[in-house]
Amino acid sequence: MFESLTERLGHTLKQLRGQARLTEDNIKDALREVRMALLEADVALPVVKDFIEQVRVRAVGTEVLQSLSPGQVLVKIVNDELIRIMGQANEDLDLSVRPPAVVLMAGLQGSGKTTSVAKLARWLKERKKKSVMVTSCDVYRPAAIDQLETLAKEVGVSFFPSKSSHKPVEIARAALEQASRNSIDVLLVDTAGRLHIDQQMMEEIKAIHAVIQPVETLFVVDSMTGQDAANTAKAFHDALDLTGVILTKTDGDARGGAALSIRHITGKPVKFLGIGEKTTALEPFYPERLASRILGMGDVVSLVEEVERTIDKTKAEKVARKLQKGKGLDLDDFRDQLRQMQNMGGLAGIMDKLPGMAQIPQAAKSQIMNDKELKKLEAIINSMTPHERGFPDVIRGSRKRRIAAGSGTQIQDVNRLLKQFTQMQKMMKKMSKGGLKNMMRGLKGRMPFPGG
Repeated sequence: MFESLTERLGHTLKQLRGQARLTEDNIKDALREVRMALLEADVALPVVKDFIEQVRVRAVGTEVLQSLSPGQVLVKIVNDELIRIMGQANEDLDLSVRPPAVVLMAGLQGSGKTTSVAKLARWLKERKKKSVMVTSCDVYRPAAIDQLETLAKEVGVSFFPSKSSHKPVEIARAALEQASRNSIDVLLVDTAGRLHIDQQMMEEIKAIHAVIQPVETLFVVDSMTGQDAANTAKAFHDALDLTGVILTKTDGDARGGAALSIRHITGKPVKFLGIGEKTTALEPFYPERLASRILGMGDVVSLVEEVERTIDKTKAEKVARKLQKGKGLDLDDFRDQLRQMQNMGGLAGIMDKLPGMAQIPQAAKSQIMNDKELKKLEAIINSMTPHERGFPDVIRGSRKRRIAAGSGTQIQDVNRLLKQFTQMQKMMKKMSKGGLKNMMRGLKGRMPFPGG
C-alpha cells in the first residue's frame, strides 16, 4: 500500500531536505507536489485541502524557516499531519464489558466481510487470549454461512449455526443467549452484505443492533475503492452509529487513499487493516507507523513484533547453538528460514516495513519481493534426500538433474538456490563472530527519522 504516494512524497521531500534554507516560495512549490501526490493516491479532496493548509501554516512559521535543518523539520511536520488525519493513536476494541462482548460486523458485498470475521476471531483468540464465538445472519447467501463455519473450524473458534430459513434477528438473539450460557468472551456477528447501501439493509441491521446491543459496530470496507470507501462508511455511519472500520485488501492497493480519508470524513477510526487472504493477515491500525511507511521510513516496530510472534523459538535456538559451536547451517535450516519468512507475510510483507524501500526502483523491488520464488526454493529443497540437505557439497551433475525434475524446476534454479545458500552460510559465520553487532552499529547512523 502507498507505493505511488511514497515515491512522489519521497522525491519532493528529498529535494527540500538538501536545501540550506526554505522560503515561502519553495515551500509553496513543494506543497503543490504533495497535493498532487495525495489526489493521485485517491485521497478525498476535503482531506487534501485540510492537510495542505495545516502543513502550510506550520511550514511558513518560525518552526521551519529559522531551523538549522529546515528540510528535516518539514518532513517531521508532514509526518505529524499524516498521523493527525489518520487518528493520533491506535484505537483498540472496547471489550471492557460483562461477557460476552458483542461485535457487530457490517459491510457491502465483496468487501471481504466474512473473511474479516474469521481474521478478527483468530486475532482475539491468539493475541487477546479470548474465547470467541461467531455466527452469520446472512440468510440471503447460504454460501456465506457455510464459509463462516469452515473458517471458524480453521481458526479454532465456536460457531453458532444458522440457516437461510431463519430470521436474522432471531439468529443474533439465539447466538447471544448461547454465548452467555457457554461463558464466551466475545461474540462476532456477521451480517448480510448488499451491492449498495439500501433502506432494507439498514432496517434489518438496526433491528439486529437493537437486540444484541453490540459494544463495537465495525464497518468492513474494501480499500481498493479509494475515497469511495470513506464515503460509503460515512453513509453507513449516518444510519447506524459505527465505532470503527476494518480496511481490507490493503496489500493490493498501491494508492492508499481510503486509509487517509476515512477518519476525517466519518470521524471514526480505522481499527484494523486486512493485509492478505490468510486468516493471519490482519493487523491493528497504527497511524504513526503507517505515516512512517508512507514517508519511506519503514515500520521496524511492527516488523519486530511480527518476528516475535511468528518465529519458532525452538528452531531459532537450535540455529543459535549451531552457530555458537562453529557449525555451519544445512539446507534443512535454510528451508525453516524460508517457511518462517512465508509465515511473516512473505518477502513483500517484510520489506514493506523496512526503512529505505522507497529508494529501490520498482523493477528491482518486484524481483526481490517475488514470493513465488520462496515456494520454488522450498520445492527444490523438498526434492533432495536428507543426506543432500545435510551435506549440500555432494549435489553435483546427476543429482542436480534429479532434484530439478522432482521439483518441476530447471537446473539453473537449483544452482541459484545453492549459491544463495552458500552466501547465507558466509553471512551467518560473520554474525557468529560478532559481525551482527558491527552490522547493526553500521546501520544505526543511517536509519532515517522524521525529526533527525
